[in-house]
Amino acid sequence: MLLAEAGTGIGKTLGYLAPASLWAGEAQGTVWVSTYTKALQRQLDRESLRLFPDPAVAARRVVVRKGRENYLCLLNLEDALQGGFAGRAAILAQLVARWAAFTKDGDMVGGDLPGWLPTLFRRNGSTALTDRRGECIYAGCPHYRKCFIERSARASAEADIVIANHALVMINAARGRETGQRPQRIVFDEGHHLFDAADSTFSVALSGQEAIELRRWIMGPEGGSRGRRRGLAARLSDLASYDTEGGEAIHAAVDAAMALPSDDWLKRIVASEPFGPLEALLAAARDTVYARAADAGEADAGYGMETELAEPDGALVEAAQEAALALDALLRPLTRLSRRLEAVIEDAPDWLDGAARARIEGAVASLGWRRDLLAAWLALLARIGGPADPDFVDWLAVDRVEGREYDIGIHRHWLDPSRPLAETVLKPAQGVLVTSATLKGGGEWENAEQRSGARHLPHGAARFEAASPFDYPGRAEVLIVTDIKRGDIAALSGAYARLIEAAGGGTLGLFTAIRRLRIVHARIADRLARAGLPLYAQHVDPIDTGTLVDIFRDDPRASLLGTDALRDGVDVPGHSLRLVVMEGVPWSKPTVLHAARRLAGGGNAYDDRLIRARLAQAFGRLIRRAEDKGSFVILSAAMPSRLLSAFPPGTPIRRLTLDEAIIAVSVQTRSDTLGEGAALGHQGTESGIHRLE
Repeated sequence: MLLAEAGTGIGKTLGYLAPASLWAGEAQGTVWVSTYTKALQRQLDRESLRLFPDPAVAARRVVVRKGRENYLCLLNLEDALQGGFAGRAAILAQLVARWAAFTKDGDMVGGDLPGWLPTLFRRNGSTALTDRRGECIYAGCPHYRKCFIERSARASAEADIVIANHALVMINAARGRETGQRPQRIVFDEGHHLFDAADSTFSVALSGQEAIELRRWIMGPEGGSRGRRRGLAARLSDLASYDTEGGEAIHAAVDAAMALPSDDWLKRIVASEPFGPLEALLAAARDTVYARAADAGEADAGYGMETELAEPDGALVEAAQEAALALDALLRPLTRLSRRLEAVIEDAPDWLDGAARARIEGAVASLGWRRDLLAAWLALLARIGGPADPDFVDWLAVDRVEGREYDIGIHRHWLDPSRPLAETVLKPAQGVLVTSATLKGGGEWENAEQRSGARHLPHGAARFEAASPFDYPGRAEVLIVTDIKRGDIAALSGAYARLIEAAGGGTLGLFTAIRRLRIVHARIADRLARAGLPLYAQHVDPIDTGTLVDIFRDDPRASLLGTDALRDGVDVPGHSLRLVVMEGVPWSKPTVLHAARRLAGGGNAYDDRLIRARLAQAFGRLIRRAEDKGSFVILSAAMPSRLLSAFPPGTPIRRLTLDEAIIAVSVQTRSDTLGEGAALGHQGTESGIHRLE
């Protein structure tokens, strides 16, 4: 394992893509290149054309892999075209069908489907055409051979380079089902996100939303619901008809699934009328959260609430025991069914034709996921009322948006998710490279080793470090605005508007809360539009992030507001990005999980490491090429000096008022524009003159 921190401009992509492609060609093996953001996946896909200029060769040698929910499901499309979609949604289905005949890979999220197209239709129109619920029947599907997802999975087994994301690599390493083998040689770019990706991948949540999806997968449509969704009995009708033991297991699983939450479960819980042991458990969890929030004076705050799973009362313990019995009663027939399916495939009775075998093989794969999920839920429930496990952090949560509840759940995360990362991904691999411009997070190598899983390997990891070649002292500055009061939305909005006007657009605005982003956007969008400065915003404009970044990159007068997804992996070189504005210091949200890790990681020192890493990543959006120039503004007087080491050595850092910052941004932007104009004038091209105008 190699940990490599290579500053912006060093050429990390060249540093691993070129030797990876050469090795793969010589050894007839596959190198998995993993990223955290879809933006970098798209960038790497474009860069692969430098390795293989012939698009046909590139398509064969380099394969992009994403989660199933990103791709068009041809079976869902067939259903939509045959009447499953009505009204405007039916028009969307027809347009997507035409696109499907020409698309490179069927990727509907960040691929070659125009990002603005789904925004013209109802919110869930495009997502209904993907496999969001894990309903795939694999080889049992009539479109299996043409399936974009399966075609990508098959191609990745023969490809030189597979461009995937951290979560998919971890899932494939844990299961090795889709490709038939675990990734053996892996490059983790954006490696500073490995910890977060592992945290999400190896966590468990027993929530109402998760439980009702499991019920629907087992039981299929209930009541008057419509659609092509089919339950276990319908998907395995052959087995139920010809195999008595298998049919009994299916019926037992369907009966046991009745204990799971059903439609309108949340309304019943809010009305104190839960039905069944799982809804009773969620109701008890909700009561516990509200009772503790009331004691802390937070029950009416409007945002989500959570509390530690510590010292549960008798009602919660009793509800957990009843729920565990119900889940165990469901797990047993699913396990029996899975074993019976495997036996049927092995015995191959006369009625098992090709189509039936395909359906059964798909069911075996899907059952494995659900059995693992149920086992994890049972382990989580065993914790309630029992001794705490020091390796995990458990808590109860009520998820709300603007005071409206949408989910209730019990959560379990590893205190140190780099442990399962090391066991599942790193140790079985033959070679791993982890790289990032901010791998150390503004600290020491120990920080990188802790968060990458390297410290759990018997021989540790090798280290490599190369500083950025850019002239940060001469081409960048950090401005800390000291006269914007925390919580003053009007002042914050005014500051964003004036700074964007001073820069003439070309601004990336970063927020730590979606709510504040939306408020600021609503306050300043019209003002900037009147000045001829377009403003786009993540979580406001119904367009995927990659498309928003493309629009921003192509218009030097445009500005873009966003949250964490824009703090990492956004590459906008040149005059299109000349100002980065952060609403404040990116402090960590005070959650139960963060508090536990903060306690285990050294208190304030742990927080400082996280914040320095976020600041370094945000600053890294500003200077992407040697000729870039710009300002980085933080709208907070509460910026501790100890965190300033997050910025490159020698970068000018000033504390000043908003008026002074606006003058500084104007001067910086003017010099940047003049510099660009001189360069373009030297080129003497018509396009250069047009760009300067």
